Amino acid sequence: MLGGLTAKHIALAGRLGAARRSAPHDWTTDMTSPLTHFDAQGQAHMVDVSAKAETHRVAVAAGEIRMRPETFALIASGTAKKGDVLGVARIAAIQGAKRCSDLVPLCHPLPITRVKVDFELDEAGSRVLCRAQVETLGRTGVEMEALCAVQVGLLTIYDMCKAADRGMVIANVRVLEKQGGKSGEWVSI
Repeated sequence: MLGGLTAKHIALAGRLGAARRSAPHDWTTDMTSPLTHFDAQGQAHMVDVSAKAETHRVAVAAGEIRMRPETFALIASGTAKKGDVLGVARIAAIQGAKRCSDLVPLCHPLPITRVKVDFELDEAGSRVLCRAQVETLGRTGVEMEALCAVQVGLLTIYDMCKAADRGMVIANVRVLEKQGGKSGEWVSI
């Protein structure tokens, strides 16, 4: 694995690059490409979701930030110099979900109906785990919003504690599950 990319991802990117260098490929007739953010000419575009049904959609994402035990103790005790780290990170994560389409260019702005953010303290691992659940009634899923919530929540922890520990590591950010839409339910294994 290279930077989170599997051999399958690298092979797909190579095939797409070769296809773009040769004659343009018509992905609309040859539905072999799972990359819906490219048109028939290989240009990036926002996916048209107007024909999709509005359904209740849910996505759950998670991630963690690892740190020195002394930094963990500051967060756990609530004595960090900048105040209630997890309280501020929770609000930041909610804002992250709400602002996802401002940050990720091809995301649709969505009417989010719920964002739930939980933090778990793992003293033995000297880490804070973040889990975000995002919901909407809409035509497209909220996986990106859940991922954005987790990332912004963890980045806020880093920001609030960086004076004590610049070596903190944000890791394992991923989608755990999604529900709704034509593809139905998906759960990470």
